[in-house]
Amino acid sequence: MNVIKVASHSRPYKVAGAIAGVFREHRRAEIQVIGAGAVNQAVKALIIARSYLLEDGYTPVVIPLFVDIEIHGRVRTAIRFVVLDASDTEAIQHVPLHMELPPEPGTESDGGEEDSSETEENTSSE
Repeated sequence: MNVIKVASHSRPYKVAGAIAGVFREHRRAEIQVIGAGAVNQAVKALIIARSYLLEDGYTPVVIPLFVDIEIHGRVRTAIRFVVLDASDTEAIQHVPLHMELPPEPGTESDGGEEDSSETEENTSSE
């Protein structure tokens, strides 16, 4: 399962469809953002995705956490939103508050907001 990366120019309904699709398949979805504009778009998408998943009988909960990532040799702090079902109490209890990740291969960002607005999930889950 790849992380869905959201940028400030991402379209919330498209991202919401990806979140819902990944969640339905894996019972978990992860969304990663860098920057205030990207957080705004991700939160909109999470609200929309929640409505989709509630219609399907799920009770999604969102857990935010900080993630240290390396982009072009620089460590950046991103925000990751982990979406789980409320009934999965064990998984909810084991989500860390902060995590460090290895460098992302092929990252195009030069320190600005995350460059990719839609990942494979965004196009394959709709």
